[in-house]
Amino acid sequence: MSKIEEVAAAVEKGKVKIVAGLVQEALDEGASAAEILNTGMIGAMAVVGEKFKNNEIFVPEMLIAARAMKKGVEVLTPHLKAAGTESAGKLILGTIAGDLHDIGKNLVGMMIEGAGFEVIDLGVDVPAEKFIEAMKENPDCKIVALSALLTTTMPAIKDTIDAIVAAGLRDTVKIMIGGAPVTQAFADEVGADGYSEDAASAAELAKKLKADWEK
Repeated sequence: MSKIEEVAAAVEKGKVKIVAGLVQEALDEGASAAEILNTGMIGAMAVVGEKFKNNEIFVPEMLIAARAMKKGVEVLTPHLKAAGTESAGKLILGTIAGDLHDIGKNLVGMMIEGAGFEVIDLGVDVPAEKFIEAMKENPDCKIVALSALLTTTMPAIKDTIDAIVAAGLRDTVKIMIGGAPVTQAFADEVGADGYSEDAASAAELAKKLKADWEK
C-alpha cells in the first residue's frame, strides 16, 4: 500500500491521531501536496459520502472522518500555498436568522471542505445582512449555502434570498439550501439554485454548482 493509500484509508476510517503523521511521511517520500489532498483525502471523503448515502455508515463515523481529514489538511496547507494550488473556490455557509442549530451545518461544512472548497462559516442565527456583508468581503465567492432546521425558520431562507436580490448580488452567486424541513419544492419556490438532503449530497451539489457557474 502506498503512503497516499495509507492516508486515504486513515481518513476513511477516521484515524484522527495518525493522519497528520502519515501525510508528513507522504510528503517526505516526495508525494506532492496536491496529490495527497486530491487522491488521499478528497478521494477518501467521496467514499465516506457515498457510504453515508447508502446507510453503510452514520453521522458519527462521517464526523470523525471529516475531523481526520482536517488534521491532514493542517499539515498540507503551507505546502499547498507554496505550490500555488488552488482550492475548489470559496463557499459562504450559515444557519439562517432565528435558527440556532449547527450540527447539520457543521457536518455540511466539513464535507464541503472535504471536496476541496474554502468554507467561510458564518455560524448560526445569521441575519441576511451578514450574508450580504460576507459576499461583499469575498467577491470571488461563487456559492452561498443556507441552512434551516426548523419549519418556523424556513421563511428566513426566502427573506435572505430576497435580500441578496435586493442588494443586486443575486447574479454573482449560486445559492444552495438544506436542512431537515427543506425540500426541492421549497427550493424551487424561493428561487434557490440547488437543494441537498444531506451533507454528502451537499458536497456533490457544491461541485456541480461550481461547474455550472464556470460553463
